[in-house]
Amino acid sequence: GSGGSELLHSEAAMDSSTVSASPGPVPQPDGSVAVNNAADISVIVIYFLVVLAVGIWAMVQSNRGTVGGFFLAGRSMSWWPIGASLFASNIGSGHFVGLAGNGAAGGIATGGFEWNALVIVIILGWLFVPIYIRAGVVTMPEYLKKRFGGNRIRIYLSVLSLFLYIFTKISADMFSGAIFIREALGLNIYVAVVILLSITALYTVTGGLAAVIYTDTLQTIIMVVGSFILMGYAFDAVGGYEAMREKYMNAITSQTFDPVLNISANCYTPRPDSFHLFRNPLTADLPWPGLIFGLSILAIWYWCTDQVIVQRCLSAKNMSHVKAGCILCGYLKLLPMFLMVFPGMISRILYTDTIGCVVPSLCKQYCDTEVGCSNIAYPTMVVRLMPAGLRGLMLAVMLASLMSSLTSIFNSASTLFTMDIWTKIRPKATEKELMLAGRLFTLVLIAISIAWIPIVQTAQSGKLFDYIQSITSYLGPPIASVFLLGIFVKRTNEKGAFWGLILGLAMGLSRMIPEFAFGTGSCVSPSNCPLIICGIHYLYFAIILFVATCLSVLGISLLTKPIEDKHLHRLCWTLRNSTEEREDLGFDDWKNEDTDSKMDVDEDAPQDLPCWKRGYNWFCGFGQKAQKLSKEEEEILQKKLTDISEVPLWRNVVNINAIILLCVCVFFWAFFA
Repeated sequence: GSGGSELLHSEAAMDSSTVSASPGPVPQPDGSVAVNNAADISVIVIYFLVVLAVGIWAMVQSNRGTVGGFFLAGRSMSWWPIGASLFASNIGSGHFVGLAGNGAAGGIATGGFEWNALVIVIILGWLFVPIYIRAGVVTMPEYLKKRFGGNRIRIYLSVLSLFLYIFTKISADMFSGAIFIREALGLNIYVAVVILLSITALYTVTGGLAAVIYTDTLQTIIMVVGSFILMGYAFDAVGGYEAMREKYMNAITSQTFDPVLNISANCYTPRPDSFHLFRNPLTADLPWPGLIFGLSILAIWYWCTDQVIVQRCLSAKNMSHVKAGCILCGYLKLLPMFLMVFPGMISRILYTDTIGCVVPSLCKQYCDTEVGCSNIAYPTMVVRLMPAGLRGLMLAVMLASLMSSLTSIFNSASTLFTMDIWTKIRPKATEKELMLAGRLFTLVLIAISIAWIPIVQTAQSGKLFDYIQSITSYLGPPIASVFLLGIFVKRTNEKGAFWGLILGLAMGLSRMIPEFAFGTGSCVSPSNCPLIICGIHYLYFAIILFVATCLSVLGISLLTKPIEDKHLHRLCWTLRNSTEEREDLGFDDWKNEDTDSKMDVDEDAPQDLPCWKRGYNWFCGFGQKAQKLSKEEEEILQKKLTDISEVPLWRNVVNINAIILLCVCVFFWAFFA
C-alpha cells in the first residue's frame, strides 16, 4: 500500500535495520549478497546447465563443415522467426541497463531511440534488402566490393567495424553484464567482468556458437516475459501511470550536500520536460531535430548496413517474408519504452537516494561510479522487486544473453580480422595459422575492452546509452552515406566513396578524440572541452558529418570517371530489375589462391588418424566435406537465390500492414510528444 512505498522513499530502504520494509533481500552498502536463497541459485545453475546441454546437442547435430550446408539452408526462414530474431539481435542487456538508466536520469525521450526504428525497418525491408538479394551478396563488404570494385573500401570497413565493435558493442555489453553481477552478488566491477568472461569462454568452447542460434530466441522470449512481469510489479509498487508521472517529478534525492562542490539544483531535479519526446532544439539533452534526423542516419547505418541485421533478412524464403518479418520487428520495437524506460523511471521513484544520487562520494559508495548511478536502475529493480526464483531466472537470462552476444561479437570480430586483415598481411598463411591468429586476436580484443571499461563508466555523465549513440554518431554516418549513395545514385564511383569515407573518418575522429581526452564531464563537474569542439550535440554532429560525407562523395565522383552500366546491373536501384549479364569489376584477388588444398586440414584418410586428432577435427567442424555442384545446377540455384518477385496478394497484405505500422508509429510519437 501507500505506507510501504512511503517507507521506500525514506532513508529506510538503505538502512539495514528496517530492511523488512523493502521486498526481498537488498544489497547493503556493507557488501552482503542479494541472491542468497536456494530458489534463485538453483534456477541459475539449472538454466546454465540447460544452455550447455543445448550447445553440446547442437554441436553434435549441426553440419558446420560446408559453406553450402550453411547458406543453402539460407533461404528457408519464414517471417515470424525473422522478426523475432531481428528484435533479439538488437535488444541485449545493454538496452536494459542503458534505456532504463537514461529513463531514470532524463525521462521518456530515450524511448524515441527505439521508436525511430519503426520507420527504418520498413526502409530496410522495402528498399535495401531487395537490392542485396538481387546483387546475390552474403556480406555487406562484399556488396561494396561488387558495387565499387577495388579492395580499399572493404579494408576500411573491416577495420572500422572492428573499432566500433570494441568501443560500442563489446565494452557496453561487458559493462552492463558486470553491473548485473555487481548488483546481484555485490562484487567489484572488474572481478565481475573477469568472472563473466571466463564463463563466456567456457560457453564458447563447448559449442556456444551453435547454441546461440537455438538459445537466442528463447532468451529473448524469457527476457521480454520477465520484463513484462517486472513492469507489472513496478507499476503496482508505484500505483499506475498517472501516479508515476506525479511521483517522478518529485523523485529528488535528499542527500545533496557535498563538502567540496557546490551542487546546483538542476543536477538532481528531474527535467521539467521528462514526459516529452520532443524537446527544445537548442538547450535540451535530446533536441527534437536530432532525434528525428540525426538518429535516422545512425539507424540507417545500424539497421540497413549492419551485417548481423541484414543477414537475418537474407535468410527469408521470399521478399514477402522479409517484409512481414520487418513489420513484426517494428511492432516489437514499441515495447522497450514500456518494458525498460518506464521501469527505469519507477526505479528512481522507489530508490530515489540510490538511483538519483548526485554527491560524487555517495555515488561511488552506491555503484562504484562518481558521475551518477542511473545505470543500476534496472538491475536494482530486478534484485529488489522480483520474487525469489523469478529473480534468478531474470539474472540468468540477462547473463546468458550477454554471453551469447559477446560470443557472436568475438566470433565475427576474429573472422573479420583473420579473413580481411591477416590474409592481406600474410597471403600464404595456412589454415592452422589463421585459426591461431583468430584465437590470439580474441584475447587482444578482450584485453582492450577491459581496459576501456573505466571510460565507459564515466562517459556522457554515466549514461550508457548516450555513450553508445555518441560513438556511433562520430563513426557511423559516413558508412550510411556511402551505402545510400551507392544504392540510389548510379553515378557514385570508387574514388568518391573511398575519399568520402576517409574525410568522414577524419571529421569524426577530430570530434571523438578531444571529447575522450577532455572527458565528457557531468552536471556536477562539467568537462572543460572547448565549446567549438564539444558544444555541438552529438546528434547534430551526425547530421553535419552525414551531409559533409555525401557532398564530398558526390563531388569527387562527378569529377572522376563514372562506372559503366555493364558493371552495375542489379546493384543499384535504377538497374535492380535488369536481366543482363553483369561483369564484375576487377578480378577477385581477395580470395586466397588454391583455397581447396587449404580447407582439407588432414589429407590422410580419417581411419588412419589417432583418435584425439579425429576428436579435434570433429570439434572444430573440419572433417565434413562439401559436395560440388554442376554448372547448370549452380545457375538455377543462383536464379532462385536472387529472386525478389512476390505473389500480388501477399505483396498487398504486407504493404497494407506497413501503412498500419506507420500510422501506429505516428500515433505513439504524437501521444508522447
